Amino acid sequence: MFRNLFTKPASLPVEPSAALSPVRARILPRVVVIGSGFGGMQVAHKLAGHNVEVRLLDRSNYHGFWPLLYQVATAGLEPESIAYPIRAIIREHTNVTFQLGEVERIDFDERRVYTNDWSVDYDYLVIAAGSANNFFGNKNLETHTHGLKDLREAVQLRNRALSAFELAARESDPKKREAFLTFVIIGGGPTGVELAGAFSELIRHVLRKDYPMLDVSQARIVLVEAHESVLGSFSPSLQKSATHQLERMGVELKLNSMVADVDEHGVTLKDGNYIACQTVIWAAGVRGAKLAEKVGLPLARGARVPVEKTLTLPGRPEVFVIGDVSYLEDKHGQPYPQVAQVAIQQGKRAAQNVLAQIHRHPMKPFHYLNKGSMATIGRRSAVLEIGEIRLSGFWAWVTWLVVHITFLIGFRNRLIVLTNWAYYYFTYDRGQRIITDFND
Repeated sequence: MFRNLFTKPASLPVEPSAALSPVRARILPRVVVIGSGFGGMQVAHKLAGHNVEVRLLDRSNYHGFWPLLYQVATAGLEPESIAYPIRAIIREHTNVTFQLGEVERIDFDERRVYTNDWSVDYDYLVIAAGSANNFFGNKNLETHTHGLKDLREAVQLRNRALSAFELAARESDPKKREAFLTFVIIGGGPTGVELAGAFSELIRHVLRKDYPMLDVSQARIVLVEAHESVLGSFSPSLQKSATHQLERMGVELKLNSMVADVDEHGVTLKDGNYIACQTVIWAAGVRGAKLAEKVGLPLARGARVPVEKTLTLPGRPEVFVIGDVSYLEDKHGQPYPQVAQVAIQQGKRAAQNVLAQIHRHPMKPFHYLNKGSMATIGRRSAVLEIGEIRLSGFWAWVTWLVVHITFLIGFRNRLIVLTNWAYYYFTYDRGQRIITDFND
């Protein structure tokens, strides 16, 4: 039923499988999972303990809890506190192994995945490569804005924000100093709102003490949103609550405003207004991971791969595409959102459908259960929506804390994050104000 798993390609060596005996490798079907995000890790978890060999591939050796990336970017948490080594996560699963590498191409006919250094064949393939920033083809946006998709970008943004205050502290020209102290966030979704609130608290409670020579009241946080309200996916009452909280924190909201261009000195809006600034953050759009087009998969809206209801590629039932990189519409004709909940549930269904194929059972379609949405706006304030339940303020913030602590991987990470949050809550201080690469 399964091909020889050790056939060596002409150009690249076969990826070593020292953790598996040759007999076992020849007997068990191999499932290769590309990506160790929420979807990929869910596939590995659900296939652990079954009579399959799971090979997890990723270009990073850690699983990141990206809902807290904005806290790394705003000096709230250390990068390592929201990431956990993949090998440590899977060490108890004897049928799951990990290999570090970046996928360069996939031969779907030969069922083989290639990196620069090695290749591995598969009987079933799960592509869970995640997402990337969507700049809609605008090179200036890509060049002059900071994204927030991984730890590297989060640390770069933290460096840029803290460097801006250092540069402002030595600048004698008032206009240039004001530009250094102006932060423009493009996009009023959960990421943009959380960043705006976190930057406001960082500046008002911490950096004003670090830089007594600066008039921190001159610092501006400008949130630009193309629609009439922030948090467009939430109910109107929660949108209003978030708007009120942001304004109370001093965030300037520019609603119904679209960005025309960005250069090294600032942002031009379509209404002609120009905002002089040195730090621009892009939180207005995501697209499917670039791996999809690299390996030649067909793309739908947002550079996402269209899949069947069973999460398989059309005509290739052995290939699954899940999470942010997949495109599947709900019963209302709307694509499922690119959020962790969808990726986790799709990972579970993909694993179940792999096992169904192995046991010659029919696969089942994917059905999404929306467990709610939440976003934190700042200290003691958040918004939460679960079905008809809508909360804002303190209790929504407490719920947000509990949920995020619960889903962090690793006791050490949970302890560190909880300790840091408690320390910041009582002291109004943040300890991660480290510039690792000064942006002069």
